[in-house]
Amino acid sequence: MTRAQFRGETLSGRAVAVSDATIRQLEAICPTRVDDHSLFDYARDWWPLGLVWSTSGHVARLPSAVVMPSTVDQIAAVLRICNEARIPVVAAGGRSGVLGNSLPVFGGVVLDTTQLSGILDLREDDLVVDVQAGTFGDDFETTMQAAGYTAGHWPQSIALSTVGGWIACRGAGQMSSRYGTISDITMSVTAVLADGSVIDTSDYSHSATGPDLTQLFVGSEGTLGVITSARLRISPKSDHARNAAFAFPSFAAGVAAIRRFVRRGMSPAIVRLYDQVESRRNFGTTNQCVLILRDEGDPALIDGPWQAVLESCDGEALGDALVKQWMSHRNNVSTMGELIADRAPDTMEVAAPWSRVVEIYEKTTAAISAIDGSRTATAHISHVYSDRVGLYFMFGGRPELNARPGWYRQVWDAAATTVLQNGGNLSHHHGIGLGRGRFMRSALGSSFDVLDRVKSALDPNRILNPGKMGLDSPFGPPPVWSDDVTVPPKTEAP
Repeated sequence: MTRAQFRGETLSGRAVAVSDATIRQLEAICPTRVDDHSLFDYARDWWPLGLVWSTSGHVARLPSAVVMPSTVDQIAAVLRICNEARIPVVAAGGRSGVLGNSLPVFGGVVLDTTQLSGILDLREDDLVVDVQAGTFGDDFETTMQAAGYTAGHWPQSIALSTVGGWIACRGAGQMSSRYGTISDITMSVTAVLADGSVIDTSDYSHSATGPDLTQLFVGSEGTLGVITSARLRISPKSDHARNAAFAFPSFAAGVAAIRRFVRRGMSPAIVRLYDQVESRRNFGTTNQCVLILRDEGDPALIDGPWQAVLESCDGEALGDALVKQWMSHRNNVSTMGELIADRAPDTMEVAAPWSRVVEIYEKTTAAISAIDGSRTATAHISHVYSDRVGLYFMFGGRPELNARPGWYRQVWDAAATTVLQNGGNLSHHHGIGLGRGRFMRSALGSSFDVLDRVKSALDPNRILNPGKMGLDSPFGPPPVWSDDVTVPPKTEAP
C-alpha cells in the first residue's frame, strides 16, 4: 500500500473506513470508483511535496471511494449519506491546486465535480453567464470567445483547473488588473451543504439586501459547501491589444514605475515585473529587471491610457517581442513534474501594500536563501491594484529526497512568517489548503474564530474537506509535514 508520513506517524491505507453497505448506497446514486488506480490518482494534486511523494510511488492517504455525480440532486444525496455516517468528503475538480487543497488526508470519499460541465445560460444583454462548476477553464473560455465574450480569468493552470476550483480557492488570473480576480467576477453560486441542502446565493450586484453570502463560499475550498454552478461577469472580447517591455536597473526602480501609472488610474491587463534572476531566466537579460505590459479592449478606452502608462516607465524600452514571447508559453506546465522531482521548486504568492512591497521582497528572499538546502529565491510582481500588488516568490533546492519535506517546512515557515510580520497577507490566489493551514490563525487573528463558527454552523459534523484551512477536524489534527517526515522505501503504485 502506498503511503507517506506526517509528524513521524505513518498514514497508510484508507483512514476513515467506508463500509461495503455505504459503497453500495453510493453506487446506487452515481458512478463510483473503488479500484486502486482511481484511488491512487485521486489522492494527488499539484502540491509540490505531494508530487515529490508521487514520483516515488507514494501518496499521503487513499480515499475509500471516488464518486462522480452529474447532477446537483446526486451531490445532495451523496452528502446526506456521508454526513449521516460521518464520512469525510473532499470535492475535487481539476486538482491543479498547489497546496494540497484537494488531498483526502483522512480518506473517506472524493467527490469529482467534473461531470457537471458546460454553460447553462449566456445573458448577453446583462453581460453574465451561468456555468457549471466542473467546467474546465480552457473549454469555458473557448466557448465564451466563440460567442464574442471573455471572462477575463486566465490562470496559468487554465487547462487543468475548473470554474468551481477557481471560486473555491479565490483565484486570480493573469489579467486580473483589467478584469478583476474571481471574487470580483463571481456574482452568485449554487452550493450543496453538508446535510444535502441546496442553496442559491442572491446576486448582490448593486444590492443592499444584507451581507453578500456569495463571498462566504468564494475561497471556502469546499469546507463550507460544494459549489455546483456560478454566475460570472463577462466582457466583450476584443482583438485590439497593446504590448511593451522595459528594463530597469533594480526591482525597486521597476516598482516605482508601476506605482506611478497605477496612481494615475491606469490598470493594464498584464503587469509583470521580474527581478534580475527571473529576468535572466525568462528573457536572457543581464543585471536588469524586466517589466512586461499588455492591455486589451476597445481602442477608444485603452489607447489614451496606454500612452500614460508608457510615459510613467522611465526604464530602457525593449519593444514588444518579449511580451509576445511570454504570451506564447505563459500556460505551459508540462515540465513541472520533472522540475519538482529534480529541484524541489515551489512558489508562494502573497499580496503586499505598495509601501512595503520592496521591503517584503528583499526580506523574504533573504529568509528563504538562509535555509540550508535552498539554491534559489526569486520573485516577480504578477498582479497590480490601486492599493497593493501580487508578489510571486519562487524558490528551490536540491536536498536529498528524504530531507525535502523538512526543507519545505523550514522554507515556508521562514517565508510566510517574514511576509506576515512585514505587512503582507498569507495568500493572493492559491488559497490555503494543507500547506498554509498552520498560518491561518496568525493571518486572520480573532476573525479566524468567526470562520470556525461558520464552519460549525454550516457543517456541524465537519465532514467537508477536513484538515484544510487550519480548521479543527473530528478525524484528527490537521496534518503538517515536519523535519521528521520521511519518504518510505519505494513501493509500486497500483
